[in-house]
Amino acid sequence: MTLSRFYPIFDDVAWLRRMLPLGVKLVQLRIKGKPDDILRAQLTEARDLCRAHEAVLVVNDHWQLAIELGCDWVHLGQEDLDIADVTAIREAGLKLGVSTHDDAELERALALAPDYVALGPVYPTILKKMKWQEQGVEKLTMWKERIGETPLVAIGGMSVERAPGAFAAGADIVSAVTDITLNADPDARVRAWLDACA
Repeated sequence: MTLSRFYPIFDDVAWLRRMLPLGVKLVQLRIKGKPDDILRAQLTEARDLCRAHEAVLVVNDHWQLAIELGCDWVHLGQEDLDIADVTAIREAGLKLGVSTHDDAELERALALAPDYVALGPVYPTILKKMKWQEQGVEKLTMWKERIGETPLVAIGGMSVERAPGAFAAGADIVSAVTDITLNADPDARVRAWLDACA
């Protein structure tokens, strides 16, 4: 399957209710620090919303629940890989995306035959404290040469204005978080993203 070139990440299913009708076809739900009952309810609703809108839902981190709820994709960071059962994820038929920041992490990811590789932060990001400095678009070109046909996701400090440069450097998909969620008009920003990634 071909994934959408625009990949927003949200922390609450309310964003999916709002953005999927605009035409978003690939979305990650990244929920941290919520009780299990809320997490389960959010992921269940997100799964059903994405199916209704023919969109791909990627579940961040919570791979056991993704398997239990019959979701199709899971995304794991490097710390998540330390404790995740990748064999169980694969046996359940889920597709896998993996975060990378340096050569060792890329080698680790490629050994798992991921369905996409994410590189970040391409630009400085305010989303979370990271030990990694900005990678720069040049590293996207290096990563794409190494991963070949595997889709490459650019993440971290991405904006509508920066997306063309990321695509030109080798990214197949561009992911955005705060460029949307902190925008004065998130709906208009998503429409701009969809146009930029068409």
